[in-house]
Amino acid sequence: MALDQWAYEHGVTLDFSRPGKPTDNAFIESFNGSLRDECLNVHWFLSLDDARDKIERWRQDYNEFRPPSSLGDLTPSEFRLAHLEAGNLQLQPLG
Repeated sequence: MALDQWAYEHGVTLDFSRPGKPTDNAFIESFNGSLRDECLNVHWFLSLDDARDKIERWRQDYNEFRPPSSLGDLTPSEFRLAHLEAGNLQLQPLG
């Protein structure tokens, strides 16, 4: 109910994926798979701070250094900057 209240107050329409239908949002499913395979499954987390540090390092690598073909072989940061410079995007924080 709290999520519904927040969404209403902020003009956000909630649209949930159907249970058992990961193809409803293939982009997040792809990201979740990458996070799981490349970070969560390869590290031991010794504390919450250790987990935060390791996940943050993975996030930075994912956003700063990996050029996916879906972004024209630009890293997400390069893609964002190119579109900001072209006036196609509004400035919003990453991550």
